[in-house]
Amino acid sequence: MCSESGSESRPRARDLGIVPGILPTGPLNAITDVADVRVGQVTLWEGDDIRTGVTAILPHAGNLFQEKVPAGLAVANGFGKLAGATQIMELGEIETPIVLTNTLAVPRAADALLDWTLAQPGNEAVVSVNPVVGETNDGWLNDIRHRAITPDHVLAALAQAQSGPVAEGCVGAGTGTVAFGWKGGIGTSSRRLPASLGGYTVGVLVQSNFGGVLQIMGVPVGQKLGRYYLKDQLERGAADGSIMIVLATDAPLSDRNLTRLARRAFAGLARTGAAMTNGSGDYALAFSAAEAVRRTPERRRAVMLRPDLPNDLVSPLFLAAIEATEEAIYNSLLCAVTVTGYRGRTVEALPVTGWLPVSDACP
Repeated sequence: MCSESGSESRPRARDLGIVPGILPTGPLNAITDVADVRVGQVTLWEGDDIRTGVTAILPHAGNLFQEKVPAGLAVANGFGKLAGATQIMELGEIETPIVLTNTLAVPRAADALLDWTLAQPGNEAVVSVNPVVGETNDGWLNDIRHRAITPDHVLAALAQAQSGPVAEGCVGAGTGTVAFGWKGGIGTSSRRLPASLGGYTVGVLVQSNFGGVLQIMGVPVGQKLGRYYLKDQLERGAADGSIMIVLATDAPLSDRNLTRLARRAFAGLARTGAAMTNGSGDYALAFSAAEAVRRTPERRRAVMLRPDLPNDLVSPLFLAAIEATEEAIYNSLLCAVTVTGYRGRTVEALPVTGWLPVSDACP
């Protein structure tokens, strides 16, 4: 759902008749359509120069360290500081919530995840934790060197995590981000397969902060509005950046097929016109919340047959990941409002009229 700023209420993509793909959404059209997945956000909007925040994603409501979830990671361009990445790639699992924030807040977010995990009942003997923290750099609108994010902000986001609608736009880790030269932010979407294909759900949440030549449903919006990568030899802030893409599913996938699922997110990213430049960190992290494939202590210490989905049945999930990623990015832009921040810089919200005929008839 779009967050509101003052009296300004912004539309989601579907409010404008923008419906990417062929698959239906879940009831909320959000990552939380995947059962048991929860999202919590803390927004820091202080004075004239702090525009940042934290977004936390919890794969399930239990003890994540004791019931690890299989996961896969894909990297399109690795200019980023994704804490915990190598252990995910090596073991194919995550054991903490996933926290998104700004670049210089990664160590503090990781420290908060350590405190949070060690404090969970049942973890009294834990001596090694792999905190997972993703980031994008919000230094254009946020005084990032001030390092306003503290561990307490991260703990607050974790404590507030809940199922249900997810706020989008200038909230949480998307408070100070910029995408395609317009205000970026948090966006989410989901796709649900028909019962004949398993009835599984794929949900996506993005933190958009990247550049390129914006396209929406094939319409060259960036060109129509005169704002895009390499125009006038590239205005600062219009190209480099990053995106964090988090995919959740209730399909019982292995970590190998979750890595394949994560790779498909970049097809959705490409549909929006991303340039994936040298200075962009483009990451996709996918996990399965299905109880059947959780890595409990019993399952980790015994040879067991896991009921993961075979290769021949995963293609519809790949399409779901592509479509949900594309729409989540659109929502991150459309739900964001114009923001003035650090050093008086202003980044405008993407206009919702003037580039698609249907938009002119929408409120």
